[in-house]
Amino acid sequence: MKIEQIYTGCLAQGAYYIESEGEAAVIDPLREVQPYIEKAEKDNARIAYVFETHFHADFVSGHIDLSKKTGAPIVFGPTAKPGFDAIVAEDGQEFQIGKIKIRVIHTPGHTMESTCFLVIDEHGKETGLFSGDTLFIGDVGRPDLAQKVIAELTQEKLAAHLYDSLRNKIMPLSDDIIVYPAHGAGSACGKNMSKETTDTLGNQKRTNYALQPMTKEAFIKEVLTGLTPPPAYFPANVIMNITGYDSIDQVLERGQQALSPAAFEAAANETAAIILDTRDAQVFAKGFIPNSINIGIDGNFAPWAGALIPDIKQEILLVADEGREEEVVTRLARVGYDYTIGYLKGGFEAWKAAGLEVDTIESVTADELAALAENGPINILDVRKKSEFDSEHVIDAENAPLDYINDSMLLVDKNKQYYVHCGGGYRSMIFISILRARGYDNLIDVKDGFKSLKETGKFKVSDYVCPSTML
Repeated sequence: MKIEQIYTGCLAQGAYYIESEGEAAVIDPLREVQPYIEKAEKDNARIAYVFETHFHADFVSGHIDLSKKTGAPIVFGPTAKPGFDAIVAEDGQEFQIGKIKIRVIHTPGHTMESTCFLVIDEHGKETGLFSGDTLFIGDVGRPDLAQKVIAELTQEKLAAHLYDSLRNKIMPLSDDIIVYPAHGAGSACGKNMSKETTDTLGNQKRTNYALQPMTKEAFIKEVLTGLTPPPAYFPANVIMNITGYDSIDQVLERGQQALSPAAFEAAANETAAIILDTRDAQVFAKGFIPNSINIGIDGNFAPWAGALIPDIKQEILLVADEGREEEVVTRLARVGYDYTIGYLKGGFEAWKAAGLEVDTIESVTADELAALAENGPINILDVRKKSEFDSEHVIDAENAPLDYINDSMLLVDKNKQYYVHCGGGYRSMIFISILRARGYDNLIDVKDGFKSLKETGKFKVSDYVCPSTML
């Protein structure tokens, strides 16, 4: 038996490939399915089943495409109502994969159809638990997402179900079972996830706050405390996972149309497409197409795109580093943005060579900002999350979180100059580019963000509470 975790860092998501005696199963596949098919071909194996732990909110699963390409049926847990052909399994039902079995364990709570899959090896021993978003390493799934789709499923009701599922279905299992969750640290599907992506169930029983002895009422309070609003794209991803979507092949073909600078400019003028520039923040600052938005591909790209592009069906025109266009289209599709309609052939350099209009954003170093501050008061905007700002910040800076940009922009006076920073320089450029496209021309970026400001020793910083590891 082989179990392989396929972990995608930008989504903090774990998919799984299991193979035994020439048969394979895939659990919670990502949107691009060819890698799973190639793994099976390499093993001379047939993909027999595609298992889904629940209707995911934070990414669009590849279950439909993988089933169509391999003939493997899709398996959901009890109560699931997919809008396509699938097996809706019964609690306790078992599926044979070569010499091993996978048992369905219905664990409502994160969502009502949430299900874990228990691996039973060729000797009949229970060895691994694919826990989906029911149990993470260090945390459990947040119980407030399903109500965004079904209003009567309050977070309190779901948390009560989760308490019962954990106590009655998961905790009675053997301590030496390996837990394989669907997410790790950085995912918005929980609030306290570990950087570790697997653990023994026994260790989780000892260390996971949600598995400690407590009443149901105490559990509900504990699990709901500290939850921040989920990204706006989550409900749209759920619907796509329930009802279906365009083939990834179609999405890639549509998105990889190479457009000359003239054709790109015409498309920008004739459609409602936004121009998304995925180059490095400081490269973008030195020259970009006016009104384009910068979200760098080498950061938490897909989650930020999902948080900041409100319409899942928004048409998108890409400016990317040459050779990375397919990667960008794929990563957008992972979170449901399927309507990339082309990219700038030759990248920004081709646009500039064509003599078309160019814009820039001013950036300063922390030392340069310190020198400016010696000459009089300056306005500093900190666009990190409120929790990061509360932990530690430059005295007199104003917090304008990127994740609530429509509210944050109300804090900005178009007639004043602001110096904008985040943790390391990634988010500040996103913030400035969005406001620049909305007519805010007096925002200056602080290179390397709060980290560099603190390191100069020239800025008074609030009392230290806890570390921030955000970009």
